[in-house]
Amino acid sequence: MTKKTSILLLYTGGTIGMVEDIATGALQPFDLGKIYDAVPVLSRLDCQIESYTFDPIIDSSDMSPRFWLEVARVIEENYHSYDSFVVLHGTDTMSFTASALSFLFENLDKPIVLTGSQLPLGRIRTDGIENIVGSVEIASNKKASLPEVCICFEDKLFRGNRTTKINSEYFEAFVSGNYPSLAKIGIQINYKENLITPKPSNALKVYKKLDDNIVILKLYPGIKEQTIRGILGIEGLKGVVLETYGSGNAPTDDWFINALREAIEKGIIIFNVTQCQLGAVHMGKYATSCKLREIGVKNGYDITTESAVAKMMFLLGNYSDKKQIEELLEIPLRGEMTISEEESF
Repeated sequence: MTKKTSILLLYTGGTIGMVEDIATGALQPFDLGKIYDAVPVLSRLDCQIESYTFDPIIDSSDMSPRFWLEVARVIEENYHSYDSFVVLHGTDTMSFTASALSFLFENLDKPIVLTGSQLPLGRIRTDGIENIVGSVEIASNKKASLPEVCICFEDKLFRGNRTTKINSEYFEAFVSGNYPSLAKIGIQINYKENLITPKPSNALKVYKKLDDNIVILKLYPGIKEQTIRGILGIEGLKGVVLETYGSGNAPTDDWFINALREAIEKGIIIFNVTQCQLGAVHMGKYATSCKLREIGVKNGYDITTESAVAKMMFLLGNYSDKKQIEELLEIPLRGEMTISEEESF
């Protein structure tokens, strides 16, 4: 008899794990030990589910690098006891968490699937049941090789570090603008095997550090010099995710370029990502980005802001050589970015 796939279901907090108290109408955390009672169809899948609830659970708006490391610790401690992991998480910062976990787990050879919901599990029309069932079915599939940190939501499976939350009103909450979905959930679950990361040949390595001394600097027309210099002058600042226009364009005013140059000369790393949900940074394509490249701003290509934040925290936390960090920023480590042939180096 074939052994059932063992899955550890982790609840960090968020809407999906909340149920409504019939007497008061208040939302309260659901007892995951009763997951088969809440979602009976799970008993028909070829898997055995055990659960772990973080204490305390947190709203995803309170998510932090410290908590990412705690999630990674729990998965690492249980890594050899389970075949796969499903993480229930609030939607607001799910893309940040998925990105961070992807960098913390090097040579991952098991699925880590994050999911959540727009409506609590106990509400009529909740999307939570569909998302849990889809995530567990994917995590329990022995035939599909899925050594990825993923997000399963609505009817799609995404590479986690490629996603962005785009909707707070409808069930299709996430998009992966620059990389196709890894699977489409319909009558069948259709996996796109050519897009999934191959299983690694090396042993798993789990990193223990993140450095959050970074900022996101989003450009907008009319941004003031004192604003730029105030942000770049933050004590202890090590990295900046610079959200530029279009394909990586930014103001060409002398004060702006000089402020960035001075920050770089002080050792601050600046990572250029686009504000657009689709498309990539092409530094040097237009004159407005040439100066950024000349002063040493690093190219983020088609990475998302969420993934750029996690990647910079990961690199700053685990590498000390600035040149090496800058080199690693500009190459794919976990499938988080694509470098076009004409820009490869």
